Amino acid sequence: MNEEKIGFIGLGNMGHPMAKNLEKAGFQLSVFNRTAEKAEDFKERSIVRNTVSDVVKNSDVIFTMLTNDAAVKAVYEEVLTQNISGKLFIDMSTISPEATNDISSAVKIKEAGFLDAPVAGSTKPAAEGTLIIMAGGDEKDLQRAEPYLQKLGKQIKHLGENGKGIAAKLSVNYFLSTIYQGLAETILLSDKLGISRKDMLEIINESASGSGATKVKTPLLTDENYDPAFALDLMLKDILLAKDAGANFPLSKTLIETYQSAHNDGFGKDDVIGIIQYLSKK
Repeated sequence: MNEEKIGFIGLGNMGHPMAKNLEKAGFQLSVFNRTAEKAEDFKERSIVRNTVSDVVKNSDVIFTMLTNDAAVKAVYEEVLTQNISGKLFIDMSTISPEATNDISSAVKIKEAGFLDAPVAGSTKPAAEGTLIIMAGGDEKDLQRAEPYLQKLGKQIKHLGENGKGIAAKLSVNYFLSTIYQGLAETILLSDKLGISRKDMLEIINESASGSGATKVKTPLLTDENYDPAFALDLMLKDILLAKDAGANFPLSKTLIETYQSAHNDGFGKDDVIGIIQYLSKK
């Protein structure tokens, strides 16, 4: 087994199951999370560190999986105070291309490697290790990362230099935002026409209009339980990042207006498909 020591910073809804898969694979793992309770169940088999700097000092390959630009920048500001020469950083967060490029440049100046490697898939694929990983960075860094990434995802796509992983992620999430709004509107229409959600979703999922995205949201829609696998606020963040990156299309304005209004009405912490709750009031 490769003897590199692995660090993982950020144990949220996605980071926690991803770090658990690295732990299960037997890697020497150090973890850190700002909210310490989320690291409790790593104490038996891994090392829970008290700071970002402790993780960096005691790791060769460091994963970061954080919420937004501000959180990632705060972590890497601390990272960059360390001697990081020879280490590899793998940021799996969904942030702006500008932040990714700034951080990758700063890390490389200090003679460390950097991959942007955001993922397609929510909490269930994260737990199952079946994410799709979209990587931007140097080939040699990706080769070094592969033994670890293979424990997190079923497919690793190398898309080019730093920033290309994030570019692909923003594009795929833009598409997902259209699917979820379209699915919610379709279910509301079939509700009005007296078709049960169970029947309608079965038709959608078994026809050409079905996809992994519609199937994974089916239980939430039929149970009308919108506990977050991927929060609406995170999708709003990603649509706005896509807009800033150049998404200026007929649907863009509508998507931003809908998701922003749903956030404003208090649905931001619910699952993204909980947008149906906002649309049902219109």
